[in-house]
Amino acid sequence: MTESTEFLIVGAGIIGLTVARELRRRHPQSRVVVLEKELRVGCHASGRNSGVLHTGVYYAPGTLKARFCAEGARRMLAFAREHGVDHRVGGKVILAVGQEDQAGLERLAANAKANGIRATRLTPKAVREIEPNAAPGEGLHCPDTAVIDPPGVMRALGRGVEAAGVSVFFGEDVAEREGSTVRTRSGKTFRFERLINCAGAHADRVARLFGLSQDHELVPFKGLYWKIRPERKGLVRESLYPVPDLSFPFLGVHLTRGVFGDVYAGPTAIPALGRENYGPLEGVTLREGGQTLWRLGRLFFGRDPAFRALVGREVSHYTRGGFLKAARRLVPALTGDDLTPAHKVGLRPQLVRRSDHRLEMDFHLEKGPDSLHVLNAISPAFTCSFSFAEFIVDQLDAPVPAVSA
Repeated sequence: MTESTEFLIVGAGIIGLTVARELRRRHPQSRVVVLEKELRVGCHASGRNSGVLHTGVYYAPGTLKARFCAEGARRMLAFAREHGVDHRVGGKVILAVGQEDQAGLERLAANAKANGIRATRLTPKAVREIEPNAAPGEGLHCPDTAVIDPPGVMRALGRGVEAAGVSVFFGEDVAEREGSTVRTRSGKTFRFERLINCAGAHADRVARLFGLSQDHELVPFKGLYWKIRPERKGLVRESLYPVPDLSFPFLGVHLTRGVFGDVYAGPTAIPALGRENYGPLEGVTLREGGQTLWRLGRLFFGRDPAFRALVGREVSHYTRGGFLKAARRLVPALTGDDLTPAHKVGLRPQLVRRSDHRLEMDFHLEKGPDSLHVLNAISPAFTCSFSFAEFIVDQLDAPVPAVSA
């Protein structure tokens, strides 16, 4: 038996569910179906992220990330208040710990001004008034940065879309496509009028079933965390971040007080061997591991020497000592004994252009005659999701063949 639907969404992560919510709002009489290969919502990036709702200070004006971040955060907080999801607005400090960070700090301040984000330059003394244990240096204070409980958001969203009449099929992994029909690995078939691919780490694979994503592929990066032991978590009041290298979409090891009061250090951005490679060898197959190593090798030996430096720096974070060194740039009083293993591990499916072996910095969408594919839905996609979902649904009726920023 074939299920038929007007709108078929692949993936029940944050983007898939917010798109389903928006489609149900605009098309109350149409059938909306979501296919999720796992047995519950938000099993991967959406439920495993740091829980930080970003303000948009990192993103260049004119990008999709800058366009949707601040408004997305406001709407996510409104959703949390309405549905009783744990959250807190505590702000964060971005710390410039050396002269080499000054240019980056200036650029972040310029982004904040251009994007209409509240941010205040801080003297070293002012930094210490907010974060007394921070390393000496100037900073930028973003008072509207918030933290939230991602699994709580996903549970509330999942309940909400199903209550609104969206059909969610769990354990259904899209494997084949023929015309306007897809078949899952369980053997079920679904006929659609329009399909929206929100498959996260598998979005490029699904897009290629439709003849798209020919110049792109997803390469996974692993985010590992350590936890500050309870009696020392007072070393950080809220969130303390380094000035990142803005030529890459990674923010560096930072210290964040989560919504339940625990303080985490991380994440790393270590190349992973599989799209679900959470443990040392978990989620790794011989075929995918080989393909991932090949892609990483092309990046490493490609045209960008800065990527080689990034990999060298991040691989050092695999060791406790290397990780501690990165965290101590922000809080020198941290010791090795202060770090305890954290079970939280995330994977970032980073989109890479095959033509020039460079990382895509912004969200990327590709469109076919009856399908739309959301690629590179990486941070701050969780923060942006409610606003970004409106844009995604708008593109279903757009005449252009592709949308990319």
